[in-house]
Amino acid sequence: MSVRVAMMAGMKDAATMASPAALTSPEAYADAVATAVRAAAAYYADGDTPLGDDEYDALVRAVEAYEREHPDEVLPESPTGKVAGGAVVGDVPHSAPMLSLDNVFSAEELESWAAGLERRLGRPVAAWCVEPKLDGLAVAARYRSGRLTQVLTRGDGLAGEDITHAADAVLGLPVQLAEPLDIELRGEVLLTHEQFEQANAVRTAHGATPFAHPRSGAAGTLRAKDRPYRVELTFFAYSALGLPGLGHADLLARLAELGANTAVTTDAAPRRCATLAEAQQRIDEIAALRAALPFGIDGVVVKADAVADQEEAGSGSRAPRWAVARKLQAQHKVTRLLAVEWNVGRTGIIAPRAVLEPVVIDGVTVTYATLHNPADIERRGLMIGDQVFVYRAGDVIPRVEAPLVDERTGDEQPIAFPEVCPRCGDAIDTSEQRWRCVRGRGCQAVASVIYAAGRDQLDIEGLGGTRAVQLVEAGLVSDIADLFTLTREQLLTLDRMGETSADNLLAAIETARSRPLNRVFCALGIRGTGRTMSRRIAAHFGSMVAIRAADAEALAGVDGIGVEKAAVIVAELVDVATLLDKLAAQGVGTAVSEPAAPAAASTDAPEAGPLAGQSVVVTGAMTGALADLSRNAMNELIERAGGKASSSVSKRTTLLVAGEKAGSKRAKAEELGIRIVTPEEFAVLVADHLDVD
Repeated sequence: MSVRVAMMAGMKDAATMASPAALTSPEAYADAVATAVRAAAAYYADGDTPLGDDEYDALVRAVEAYEREHPDEVLPESPTGKVAGGAVVGDVPHSAPMLSLDNVFSAEELESWAAGLERRLGRPVAAWCVEPKLDGLAVAARYRSGRLTQVLTRGDGLAGEDITHAADAVLGLPVQLAEPLDIELRGEVLLTHEQFEQANAVRTAHGATPFAHPRSGAAGTLRAKDRPYRVELTFFAYSALGLPGLGHADLLARLAELGANTAVTTDAAPRRCATLAEAQQRIDEIAALRAALPFGIDGVVVKADAVADQEEAGSGSRAPRWAVARKLQAQHKVTRLLAVEWNVGRTGIIAPRAVLEPVVIDGVTVTYATLHNPADIERRGLMIGDQVFVYRAGDVIPRVEAPLVDERTGDEQPIAFPEVCPRCGDAIDTSEQRWRCVRGRGCQAVASVIYAAGRDQLDIEGLGGTRAVQLVEAGLVSDIADLFTLTREQLLTLDRMGETSADNLLAAIETARSRPLNRVFCALGIRGTGRTMSRRIAAHFGSMVAIRAADAEALAGVDGIGVEKAAVIVAELVDVATLLDKLAAQGVGTAVSEPAAPAAASTDAPEAGPLAGQSVVVTGAMTGALADLSRNAMNELIERAGGKASSSVSKRTTLLVAGEKAGSKRAKAEELGIRIVTPEEFAVLVADHLDVD
């Protein structure tokens, strides 16, 4: 990089962090508020926000500046003064408010904040404690007599979501403390860099999409239930309720004694500093360590260490007055934009992706970066061959920010937008910012067919990737319903399709015609559903007709579906209405069963099945009669026998099926006194349901 380019990068960084663009009209202010709210909602839902930390911080600061100048125009949905930007809520009240932190973006702003705190106290702060600001999700872990009883997300600061089901996968969050205390630990749950790589390897092996970055992986994992695989996370405690009288540094040491993981054992260990100058030096040291740390940080936290200072300073509605986050700049690099690829997603969305000269950012080699949509490209004024700023938004998502216009040589070329769908050649719907092939899901017929034919959906043996491509390219199949209209003569026209292969495939398709409702529904690939949720939906409604007739309120009545997911499913069902009509005409998915009783219904009548009322967890390798069953098949077996399948051991678990190499789930079940059976014993228990499809 030239000296001039480096200087420009530094100026750009400083401008982003310290001088947010002014909002000059009510319309610009309203648009900024809406953008910030959407970004915060995405960030706190699964971490996958289109805005990087720097962009979001600058946007909120611009909103705050406008509101100071125009107090009569403040919108009620504004993110200012709200925990998590007002983006999330919870349903379990916190013992005490769980607040956010205010931010500062430079040494000068830190000095100003510290001076304000000392004016409030009327004396110098006794000492400071400096620690890394971990890039994960804040949680509260409640202990009674030293035993973990509940884990909550921060939510809106007053109430959070119950994520106790995920606790057994969180390292550093002990089930039992070293002493029998009634306390509440507060801290951050994250994926370390190593855990992130392991998680994506596991997800890929199970056919799932890799996590985009550690924060979204942590958010998704904490909220996920009934996954057929385990993702480990790590907890770092940074505070506690129930241990009064300890300065912050001493409190962290005490938490470590009790068995909780803290940042004390890391190179970025919290440190007590006598002066603000010492604190600033420690901030610089932690910032220099950033790339070498085994986990992500997005800043450094500075706190008044003494309890007396904390209590006298108090807290505001969203943040304590005695602590602040010194945000670190997202690390920018300059590289060259080589090309733009246009990829078509499963639902037909056409997404641009930047191809870059490889560049190392924060220890990671980046060769691709997001461009979001065509409007984003035009807004940034990008050209092929440009030198561009690239950074990992939120320190994790590679993103192209802006071209270095002054560095252009004249050889740069405009980015060519597709005039037809790059996947199928059909027209493009450009009416919204995110372009979409007019064929929608039909554009990705091959992917849809391969998924639907999978073992846990329609289980059509002999219909793999090669055959799916042949069928679609030959015009014989445009969606999964067309599979059930195939004839022997049509199949024999395909390359390397002999008579025996054709007969076998037709037989497999005919068998798939009678698959149960839950598998047919799963084969549709509806967003917000998977194998477990498809079983619950099928059991709840009993027929495809009833599912299609259900509105969002009715779908929200299914165990595990909330209001937001229900709305998504309703929209998806409208999108696949024609496909469902075609499947019904072929007699696929038309089976009808008695709908399951609503959860709020009377439980006086006994439920059928040997596992009625049981919550069952399966772990380890199955043997005997269960040896050939996938984890999904085991879950189906449990539910056929009247039980509820779960992926994690908790106090609600009533039975653990422990195969070979059962590991930590068996140990936890033993601790909780849960009944444990071998695969052979379980097979006997559910023998009447083993061979049912």
